[in-house]
Amino acid sequence: MNTTGPVDKGLRLIPFSGLRYVPERVGSLSAVTSPPYDVVVRPDGLHHLESADPYNIVRLILPQAATAEERHRQAAATLRRWQTEGVLAPDPEPALYVYEQRRGEVLQRGVIGALALSAPTDGIVLPHEDVMPDVVEDRADLMRTTAANLEPLLLTYRGEGDAVREAPGGTGAPGSTEATGVTGVTGTVGAARASSAGTAGVIERALNRPPLLTTTTEDGFSHRLWSVTDPAELAEITGDLAHHQALIADGHHRWATYLRLSAEHAAANGSQGAAGAPEPWDFGLVLLIDTARYPLQVRAIHRLLHRLPVDRALRSLEGPPGSFRVRTVEGPLPRALETLAATAATGNAFLLAGDGRFHLVDRPDEDLLARTVRADRPAAWRALDATVLHATLLDHLWRIPDDPEHIAYIHDAQAAVAQAERHGGTAVLLHPVREDVVRDLARQGVTMPRKSTSFGPKPATGLVLRDLMRD
Repeated sequence: MNTTGPVDKGLRLIPFSGLRYVPERVGSLSAVTSPPYDVVVRPDGLHHLESADPYNIVRLILPQAATAEERHRQAAATLRRWQTEGVLAPDPEPALYVYEQRRGEVLQRGVIGALALSAPTDGIVLPHEDVMPDVVEDRADLMRTTAANLEPLLLTYRGEGDAVREAPGGTGAPGSTEATGVTGVTGTVGAARASSAGTAGVIERALNRPPLLTTTTEDGFSHRLWSVTDPAELAEITGDLAHHQALIADGHHRWATYLRLSAEHAAANGSQGAAGAPEPWDFGLVLLIDTARYPLQVRAIHRLLHRLPVDRALRSLEGPPGSFRVRTVEGPLPRALETLAATAATGNAFLLAGDGRFHLVDRPDEDLLARTVRADRPAAWRALDATVLHATLLDHLWRIPDDPEHIAYIHDAQAAVAQAERHGGTAVLLHPVREDVVRDLARQGVTMPRKSTSFGPKPATGLVLRDLMRD
Protein backbone atom coordinates (compact mmCIF):
# COMPACT_ATOMS: atom_id res chain seq x y z
CA MET A 1 0.00 0.00 0.00
CA ASN A 2 1.26 3.46 -0.89
CA THR A 3 1.41 5.40 2.36
CA THR A 4 2.31 8.76 0.96
CA GLY A 5 -0.09 11.66 1.47
CA PRO A 6 -0.25 15.43 1.28
CA VAL A 7 1.87 17.50 3.62
CA ASP A 8 0.08 18.39 6.89
CA LYS A 9 -2.40 15.57 6.29
CA GLY A 10 -0.09 12.79 7.43
CA LEU A 11 1.39 11.54 10.68
CA ARG A 12 2.34 13.94 13.45
CA LEU A 13 4.63 12.48 16.11
CA ILE A 14 5.63 14.74 19.00
CA PRO A 15 8.23 14.29 21.75
CA PHE A 16 7.34 13.58 25.36
CA SER A 17 9.21 13.09 28.63
CA GLY A 18 9.36 9.32 28.82
CA LEU A 19 8.76 7.64 32.16
CA ARG A 20 11.36 4.88 32.57
CA TYR A 21 12.60 2.41 35.17
CA VAL A 22 15.62 3.52 37.17
CA PRO A 23 18.04 0.58 36.68
CA GLU A 24 19.49 0.85 40.18
CA ARG A 25 16.04 0.35 41.75
CA VAL A 26 15.11 -2.91 39.98
CA GLY A 27 16.70 -6.33 39.70
CA SER A 28 17.19 -5.96 35.95
CA LEU A 29 15.39 -4.25 33.11
CA SER A 30 14.56 -7.61 31.54
CA ALA A 31 12.85 -8.72 34.76
CA VAL A 32 10.45 -5.75 34.79
CA THR A 33 9.35 -5.89 31.14
CA SER A 34 6.41 -7.80 29.72
CA PRO A 35 4.84 -8.65 26.39
CA PRO A 36 1.80 -6.52 25.49
CA TYR A 37 -1.18 -7.16 27.77
CA ASP A 38 -3.08 -9.25 25.21
CA VAL A 39 -0.11 -11.52 24.52
CA VAL A 40 0.42 -12.52 28.16
CA VAL A 41 -0.93 -16.06 28.57
CA ARG A 42 -3.18 -16.21 31.61
CA PRO A 43 -2.88 -17.45 34.24
CA ASP A 44 0.56 -19.09 33.80
CA GLY A 45 2.32 -16.26 31.98
CA LEU A 46 0.85 -13.66 34.32
CA HIS A 47 2.07 -15.49 37.41
CA HIS A 48 5.52 -15.94 35.85
CA LEU A 49 5.86 -12.20 35.21
CA GLU A 50 4.58 -11.27 38.66
CA SER A 51 7.20 -13.50 40.25
CA ALA A 52 10.03 -12.21 38.04
CA ASP A 53 10.31 -8.91 39.93
CA PRO A 54 8.07 -7.02 42.39
CA TYR A 55 8.16 -4.06 40.00
CA ASN A 56 7.25 -5.93 36.82
CA ILE A 57 5.12 -3.79 34.51
CA VAL A 58 2.46 -6.51 34.38
CA ARG A 59 1.23 -5.16 37.71
CA LEU A 60 0.19 -2.02 35.83
CA ILE A 61 -1.12 -3.45 32.56
CA LEU A 62 -2.87 -6.50 34.10
CA PRO A 63 -3.50 -5.68 37.78
CA GLN A 64 -5.19 -8.37 39.82
CA ALA A 65 -8.11 -7.62 42.17
CA ALA A 66 -11.68 -8.75 42.79
CA THR A 67 -13.38 -6.17 40.57
CA ALA A 68 -12.45 -4.14 37.52
CA GLU A 69 -12.73 -0.90 39.46
CA GLU A 70 -10.40 -2.22 42.16
CA ARG A 71 -7.91 -3.42 39.55
CA HIS A 72 -7.72 -0.04 37.85
CA ARG A 73 -7.43 1.87 41.14
CA GLN A 74 -4.70 -0.51 42.23
CA ALA A 75 -2.75 0.08 39.00
CA ALA A 76 -3.03 3.87 39.41
CA ALA A 77 -1.88 3.71 43.03
CA THR A 78 1.01 1.41 42.10
CA LEU A 79 2.11 3.73 39.29
CA ARG A 80 2.16 6.78 41.56
CA ARG A 81 3.89 4.87 44.37
CA TRP A 82 6.65 3.66 42.06
CA GLN A 83 7.25 7.24 40.97
CA THR A 84 7.33 8.47 44.56
CA GLU A 85 9.78 5.71 45.49
CA GLY A 86 12.02 6.53 42.54
CA VAL A 87 11.46 3.21 40.76
CA LEU A 88 10.12 5.09 37.75
CA ALA A 89 11.44 8.51 36.80
CA PRO A 90 10.77 10.90 33.90
CA ASP A 91 13.47 11.84 31.45
CA PRO A 92 14.70 15.43 31.91
CA GLU A 93 13.39 16.76 28.58
CA PRO A 94 10.85 15.76 25.94
CA ALA A 95 12.21 13.37 23.33
CA LEU A 96 11.36 10.96 20.59
CA TYR A 97 12.94 7.55 21.13
CA VAL A 98 14.73 5.36 18.62
CA TYR A 99 14.00 1.76 19.52
CA GLU A 100 15.77 -1.37 18.29
CA GLN A 101 14.86 -5.04 18.67
CA ARG A 102 17.12 -7.84 17.48
CA ARG A 103 17.15 -11.63 17.65
CA GLY A 104 19.39 -13.51 15.25
CA GLU A 105 18.56 -12.26 11.76
CA VAL A 106 15.37 -10.50 12.91
CA LEU A 107 16.01 -6.76 13.17
CA GLN A 108 13.50 -4.01 13.78
CA ARG A 109 14.02 -0.30 14.38
CA GLY A 110 11.57 2.52 14.70
CA VAL A 111 10.62 5.67 16.57
CA ILE A 112 8.50 5.92 19.73
CA GLY A 113 6.55 9.11 20.32
CA ALA A 114 3.15 10.62 21.03
CA LEU A 115 1.07 10.45 17.84
CA ALA A 116 -1.69 12.95 17.08
CA LEU A 117 -5.00 11.07 17.04
CA SER A 118 -7.22 11.02 13.97
CA ALA A 119 -10.48 9.39 12.96
CA PRO A 120 -10.44 6.44 10.54
CA THR A 121 -12.30 8.62 8.01
CA ASP A 122 -9.28 10.96 7.91
CA GLY A 123 -7.26 8.19 6.28
CA ILE A 124 -4.15 8.93 8.35
CA VAL A 125 -4.15 5.93 10.71
CA LEU A 126 -5.81 2.88 9.19
CA PRO A 127 -7.25 0.10 11.37
CA HIS A 128 -7.55 -3.35 9.84
CA GLU A 129 -9.41 -5.28 12.54
CA ASP A 130 -12.69 -4.98 14.42
CA VAL A 131 -12.56 -4.52 18.19
CA MET A 132 -14.42 -6.03 21.13
CA PRO A 133 -16.37 -3.37 23.08
CA ASP A 134 -15.74 -5.01 26.47
CA VAL A 135 -11.96 -4.94 25.91
CA VAL A 136 -12.06 -1.28 24.84
CA GLU A 137 -14.13 -0.50 27.94
CA ASP A 138 -11.60 -2.21 30.20
CA ARG A 139 -8.57 -0.54 28.58
CA ALA A 140 -10.34 2.83 28.70
CA ASP A 141 -11.10 2.47 32.39
CA LEU A 142 -7.49 1.52 33.09
CA MET A 143 -6.05 4.38 31.03
CA ARG A 144 -8.51 6.89 32.45
CA THR A 145 -7.69 5.89 36.03
CA THR A 146 -3.91 5.77 35.62
CA ALA A 147 -3.77 8.82 33.30
CA ALA A 148 -0.95 7.09 31.45
CA ASN A 149 -0.11 5.32 28.21
CA LEU A 150 1.50 2.21 29.65
CA GLU A 151 2.59 0.53 26.41
CA PRO A 152 3.14 1.69 22.84
CA LEU A 153 0.99 0.56 19.93
CA LEU A 154 2.77 -0.88 16.90
CA LEU A 155 2.09 1.11 13.70
CA THR A 156 3.71 0.71 10.30
CA TYR A 157 4.25 2.93 7.28
CA ARG A 158 6.25 2.54 4.08
CA GLY A 159 9.11 4.91 3.38
CA GLU A 160 11.23 5.16 0.28
CA GLY A 161 14.31 3.29 1.49
CA ASP A 162 15.58 -0.24 1.03
CA ALA A 163 15.24 -3.13 3.44
CA VAL A 164 18.01 -3.33 6.04
CA ARG A 165 19.70 -6.50 7.13
CA GLU A 166 22.74 -6.76 9.37
CA ALA A 167 24.77 -9.57 10.80
CA PRO A 168 24.00 -10.20 14.49
CA GLY A 169 26.02 -7.79 16.55
CA GLY A 170 26.18 -5.17 13.79
CA THR A 171 26.27 -1.58 14.88
CA GLY A 172 23.88 -0.28 12.30
CA ALA A 173 26.28 2.53 11.50
CA PRO A 174 26.12 3.95 8.00
CA GLY A 175 27.79 1.58 5.58
CA SER A 176 27.29 -1.50 7.78
CA THR A 177 24.08 -2.65 6.14
CA GLU A 178 24.13 -5.40 3.55
CA ALA A 179 22.01 -6.18 0.50
CA THR A 180 20.09 -9.43 0.90
CA GLY A 181 18.68 -9.87 -2.61
CA VAL A 182 15.56 -11.66 -1.29
CA THR A 183 11.89 -10.81 -1.34
CA GLY A 184 10.21 -10.20 2.03
CA VAL A 185 6.57 -9.79 2.92
CA THR A 186 6.59 -6.12 2.03
CA GLY A 187 8.70 -5.99 -1.09
CA THR A 188 11.98 -6.79 -2.73
CA VAL A 189 15.09 -6.16 -0.72
CA GLY A 190 17.61 -4.06 -2.59
CA ALA A 191 21.03 -2.66 -1.91
CA ALA A 192 21.13 -0.68 1.30
CA ARG A 193 22.28 2.88 1.13
CA ALA A 194 25.21 4.21 3.10
CA SER A 195 23.18 7.07 4.55
CA SER A 196 19.58 8.20 4.58
CA ALA A 197 17.54 11.31 5.18
CA GLY A 198 14.36 11.87 7.16
CA THR A 199 13.36 9.47 9.90
CA ALA A 200 15.69 6.75 8.57
CA GLY A 201 18.63 9.15 8.75
CA VAL A 202 17.83 10.14 12.33
CA ILE A 203 17.67 6.46 13.30
CA GLU A 204 21.01 5.73 11.64
CA ARG A 205 22.73 8.62 13.41
CA ALA A 206 21.27 7.63 16.78
CA LEU A 207 22.89 4.21 16.48
CA ASN A 208 26.31 5.84 16.69
CA ARG A 209 25.53 7.27 20.14
CA PRO A 210 25.48 5.40 23.47
CA PRO A 211 21.95 4.07 24.13
CA LEU A 212 19.84 5.05 27.13
CA LEU A 213 19.33 1.37 27.89
CA THR A 214 20.27 -2.08 26.68
CA THR A 215 18.64 -5.30 27.82
CA THR A 216 17.84 -8.80 26.60
CA THR A 217 14.47 -10.31 27.44
CA GLU A 218 13.86 -14.00 28.07
CA ASP A 219 12.45 -14.48 24.56
CA GLY A 220 15.97 -13.85 23.26
CA PHE A 221 15.34 -10.36 21.86
CA SER A 222 17.87 -7.65 22.65
CA HIS A 223 16.48 -4.14 23.08
CA ARG A 224 18.18 -0.76 22.81
CA LEU A 225 16.72 2.72 23.25
CA TRP A 226 18.08 6.17 22.33
CA SER A 227 16.57 9.60 22.90
CA VAL A 228 16.30 12.21 20.15
CA THR A 229 16.12 15.77 21.48
CA ASP A 230 17.98 17.82 18.87
CA PRO A 231 15.50 20.30 17.33
CA ALA A 232 16.90 19.78 13.82
CA GLU A 233 16.49 16.01 14.05
CA LEU A 234 13.00 16.34 15.51
CA ALA A 235 12.08 18.64 12.62
CA GLU A 236 13.54 16.10 10.18
CA ILE A 237 11.25 13.38 11.53
CA THR A 238 8.25 15.73 11.54
CA GLY A 239 8.77 16.73 7.93
CA ASP A 240 9.20 13.13 6.82
CA LEU A 241 6.19 11.63 8.62
CA ALA A 242 3.87 14.41 7.45
CA HIS A 243 3.86 12.70 4.04
CA HIS A 244 2.72 9.28 5.30
CA GLN A 245 -0.24 7.36 6.65
CA ALA A 246 0.10 4.35 8.94
CA LEU A 247 -1.45 0.94 9.41
CA ILE A 248 -2.24 -0.26 12.92
CA ALA A 249 -0.24 -3.48 13.12
CA ASP A 250 -0.91 -4.18 16.81
CA GLY A 251 -3.08 -2.30 19.29
CA HIS A 252 -6.53 -1.78 17.76
CA HIS A 253 -8.24 -1.85 21.15
CA ARG A 254 -5.80 0.66 22.61
CA TRP A 255 -6.19 2.93 19.57
CA ALA A 256 -9.97 2.80 20.05
CA THR A 257 -9.31 3.62 23.69
CA TYR A 258 -7.20 6.65 22.73
CA LEU A 259 -10.01 7.96 20.52
CA ARG A 260 -12.67 7.39 23.18
CA LEU A 261 -10.75 9.18 25.94
CA SER A 262 -9.80 12.05 23.64
CA ALA A 263 -13.47 12.57 22.84
CA GLU A 264 -14.37 12.34 26.52
CA HIS A 265 -11.86 15.03 27.49
CA ALA A 266 -12.87 17.27 24.61
CA ALA A 267 -16.51 17.06 25.70
CA ALA A 268 -15.68 17.58 29.39
CA ASN A 269 -13.28 20.50 28.88
CA GLY A 270 -15.33 22.29 26.24
CA SER A 271 -14.19 25.88 26.15
CA GLN A 272 -11.95 25.65 29.23
CA GLY A 273 -8.75 25.53 27.19
CA ALA A 274 -7.51 27.69 24.37
CA ALA A 275 -9.56 27.34 21.22
CA GLY A 276 -8.21 24.47 19.14
CA ALA A 277 -5.23 23.85 21.46
CA PRO A 278 -4.37 20.13 21.59
CA GLU A 279 -4.48 18.37 24.95
CA PRO A 280 -2.32 15.47 26.15
CA TRP A 281 -5.29 13.15 25.56
CA ASP A 282 -5.25 14.10 21.87
CA PHE A 283 -2.06 12.06 21.45
CA GLY A 284 -1.24 8.41 22.06
CA LEU A 285 1.97 6.45 22.63
CA VAL A 286 3.06 4.51 19.51
CA LEU A 287 6.05 2.83 17.91
CA LEU A 288 6.29 3.65 14.18
CA ILE A 289 8.12 1.16 11.94
CA ASP A 290 9.06 1.77 8.30
CA THR A 291 8.35 -1.66 6.80
CA ALA A 292 10.17 -0.80 3.59
CA ARG A 293 13.35 -0.96 5.67
CA TYR A 294 12.26 -3.34 8.44
CA PRO A 295 9.62 -5.82 7.23
CA LEU A 296 7.46 -7.21 10.01
CA GLN A 297 6.50 -10.82 10.55
CA VAL A 298 2.79 -11.68 10.35
CA ARG A 299 1.51 -14.49 12.54
CA ALA A 300 -1.91 -15.90 13.31
CA ILE A 301 -3.84 -15.52 16.56
CA HIS A 302 -5.43 -18.78 17.64
CA ARG A 303 -8.71 -19.45 19.42
CA LEU A 304 -9.23 -21.49 22.58
CA LEU A 305 -12.85 -22.63 22.96
CA HIS A 306 -13.24 -23.17 26.69
CA ARG A 307 -16.53 -25.09 26.71
CA LEU A 308 -16.36 -27.07 23.48
CA PRO A 309 -14.58 -30.45 23.70
CA VAL A 310 -12.90 -31.63 20.53
CA ASP A 311 -15.19 -34.64 20.06
CA ARG A 312 -18.27 -32.42 20.16
CA ALA A 313 -16.71 -29.94 17.75
CA LEU A 314 -15.98 -32.75 15.30
CA ARG A 315 -19.47 -34.25 15.60
CA SER A 316 -20.95 -30.85 14.72
CA LEU A 317 -18.94 -30.85 11.52
CA GLU A 318 -19.90 -34.41 10.62
CA GLY A 319 -23.61 -33.72 11.12
CA PRO A 320 -24.36 -31.56 8.04
CA PRO A 321 -23.19 -33.75 5.12
CA GLY A 322 -20.38 -32.14 3.16
CA SER A 323 -20.07 -29.02 5.34
CA PHE A 324 -16.31 -29.46 5.81
CA ARG A 325 -13.75 -32.17 5.20
CA VAL A 326 -12.25 -33.47 8.48
CA ARG A 327 -9.19 -35.69 8.74
CA THR A 328 -6.61 -36.53 11.39
CA VAL A 329 -3.05 -35.45 10.55
CA GLU A 330 0.25 -36.49 12.03
CA GLY A 331 2.06 -34.56 14.75
CA PRO A 332 4.01 -33.27 16.50
CA LEU A 333 2.68 -29.71 16.45
CA PRO A 334 5.32 -28.22 14.07
CA ARG A 335 4.59 -30.95 11.52
CA ALA A 336 0.82 -30.47 11.88
CA LEU A 337 1.25 -26.72 11.36
CA GLU A 338 3.22 -27.40 8.19
CA THR A 339 0.29 -29.47 6.93
CA LEU A 340 -2.05 -26.62 7.83
CA ALA A 341 0.11 -24.13 5.91
CA ALA A 342 0.18 -26.29 2.80
CA THR A 343 -3.58 -26.78 2.91
CA ALA A 344 -4.35 -23.11 3.63
CA ALA A 345 -2.48 -22.13 0.47
CA THR A 346 -5.41 -23.42 -1.59
CA GLY A 347 -8.41 -22.54 0.60
CA ASN A 348 -9.83 -22.19 4.09
CA ALA A 349 -8.25 -24.56 6.61
CA PHE A 350 -8.14 -24.93 10.38
CA LEU A 351 -6.31 -27.23 12.77
CA LEU A 352 -8.27 -28.48 15.80
CA ALA A 353 -6.45 -29.84 18.85
CA GLY A 354 -7.07 -30.63 22.49
CA ASP A 355 -7.60 -34.39 22.60
CA GLY A 356 -3.98 -35.40 22.01
CA ARG A 357 -4.38 -35.45 18.22
CA PHE A 358 -4.56 -32.94 15.38
CA HIS A 359 -7.61 -32.66 13.13
CA LEU A 360 -7.44 -30.75 9.84
CA VAL A 361 -10.69 -29.06 8.84
CA ASP A 362 -10.85 -27.76 5.26
CA ARG A 363 -12.87 -27.67 2.01
CA PRO A 364 -15.97 -25.84 3.30
CA ASP A 365 -19.13 -26.35 1.30
CA GLU A 366 -19.70 -23.40 -1.06
CA ASP A 367 -23.45 -23.32 -0.39
CA LEU A 368 -22.78 -23.26 3.34
CA LEU A 369 -20.40 -20.31 2.93
CA ALA A 370 -22.95 -18.49 0.78
CA ARG A 371 -25.56 -18.86 3.55
CA THR A 372 -23.33 -17.89 6.47
CA VAL A 373 -20.77 -15.32 5.24
CA ARG A 374 -21.80 -11.73 4.56
CA ALA A 375 -22.12 -10.96 0.88
CA ASP A 376 -21.67 -7.17 1.20
CA ARG A 377 -17.90 -7.35 1.70
CA PRO A 378 -15.02 -7.74 -0.78
CA ALA A 379 -14.14 -11.23 -1.96
CA ALA A 380 -10.80 -11.07 -0.10
CA TRP A 381 -12.65 -10.45 3.18
CA ARG A 382 -15.15 -13.26 2.55
CA ALA A 383 -12.28 -15.67 1.87
CA LEU A 384 -10.39 -14.96 5.10
CA ASP A 385 -9.98 -17.92 7.43
CA ALA A 386 -11.01 -15.69 10.34
CA THR A 387 -14.20 -14.71 8.50
CA VAL A 388 -15.17 -18.33 7.84
CA LEU A 389 -14.19 -19.35 11.36
CA HIS A 390 -16.43 -16.76 13.02
CA ALA A 391 -19.35 -16.68 10.58
CA THR A 392 -19.60 -20.35 9.66
CA LEU A 393 -18.01 -22.37 12.45
CA LEU A 394 -18.41 -20.33 15.63
CA ASP A 395 -21.72 -18.60 14.87
CA HIS A 396 -23.54 -21.13 12.68
CA LEU A 397 -22.30 -24.65 13.41
CA TRP A 398 -20.90 -24.43 16.93
CA ARG A 399 -23.06 -21.51 18.14
CA ILE A 400 -20.40 -20.15 20.49
CA PRO A 401 -20.73 -16.57 21.76
CA ASP A 402 -17.68 -14.38 21.15
CA ASP A 403 -17.00 -13.41 24.74
CA PRO A 404 -14.18 -14.18 27.21
CA GLU A 405 -16.25 -16.82 28.99
CA HIS A 406 -16.31 -18.94 25.85
CA ILE A 407 -13.33 -17.88 23.71
CA ALA A 408 -9.74 -16.90 24.50
CA TYR A 409 -7.39 -15.43 21.90
CA ILE A 410 -3.88 -16.88 22.23
CA HIS A 411 -0.86 -15.90 20.14
CA ASP A 412 1.24 -19.01 20.83
CA ALA A 413 0.04 -22.23 19.20
CA GLN A 414 1.73 -24.50 21.74
CA ALA A 415 0.13 -22.59 24.63
CA ALA A 416 -3.30 -22.84 22.99
CA VAL A 417 -2.96 -26.61 22.54
CA ALA A 418 -1.65 -27.10 26.09
CA GLN A 419 -4.55 -25.19 27.63
CA ALA A 420 -7.09 -27.05 25.51
CA GLU A 421 -5.66 -30.40 26.58
CA ARG A 422 -5.47 -29.35 30.22
CA HIS A 423 -9.03 -28.04 30.48
CA GLY A 424 -10.89 -30.18 27.96
CA GLY A 425 -11.51 -27.45 25.39
CA THR A 426 -10.70 -27.07 21.72
CA ALA A 427 -7.80 -25.12 20.25
CA VAL A 428 -8.50 -23.78 16.76
CA LEU A 429 -5.17 -23.00 15.08
CA LEU A 430 -5.03 -20.71 12.05
CA HIS A 431 -2.50 -19.93 9.33
CA PRO A 432 -1.31 -16.28 9.05
CA VAL A 433 -2.86 -13.83 6.59
CA ARG A 434 -0.53 -12.28 4.02
CA GLU A 435 0.39 -8.69 4.83
CA ASP A 436 -0.59 -7.44 1.38
CA VAL A 437 -4.15 -8.70 1.98
CA VAL A 438 -4.27 -6.85 5.30
CA ARG A 439 -3.06 -3.59 3.76
CA ASP A 440 -5.35 -3.80 0.74
CA LEU A 441 -8.45 -4.29 2.90
CA ALA A 442 -7.38 -1.47 5.23
CA ARG A 443 -6.93 0.84 2.25
CA GLN A 444 -10.52 0.06 1.24
CA GLY A 445 -11.73 0.89 4.75
CA VAL A 446 -12.69 -2.74 5.40
CA THR A 447 -11.81 -4.17 8.81
CA MET A 448 -11.04 -7.84 9.32
CA PRO A 449 -12.60 -9.93 12.10
CA ARG A 450 -11.08 -9.14 15.47
CA LYS A 451 -7.78 -10.78 16.32
CA SER A 452 -7.10 -11.89 12.76
CA THR A 453 -3.39 -11.07 12.71
CA SER A 454 -0.40 -10.73 14.97
CA PHE A 455 2.34 -8.49 13.60
CA GLY A 456 5.74 -8.66 15.20
CA PRO A 457 8.10 -8.45 16.77
CA LYS A 458 6.03 -6.45 19.23
CA PRO A 459 7.66 -3.78 21.40
CA ALA A 460 8.47 -4.82 24.93
CA THR A 461 6.19 -3.22 27.50
CA GLY A 462 7.95 -1.37 30.30
CA LEU A 463 10.88 0.27 28.52
CA VAL A 464 9.21 3.68 28.19
CA LEU A 465 5.82 4.92 29.46
CA ARG A 466 3.95 8.17 28.90
CA ASP A 467 2.50 9.96 31.93
CA LEU A 468 -0.30 12.22 30.73
CA MET A 469 -0.18 14.19 33.98
CA ARG A 470 3.28 15.44 32.97
CA ASP A 471 2.58 16.31 29.32
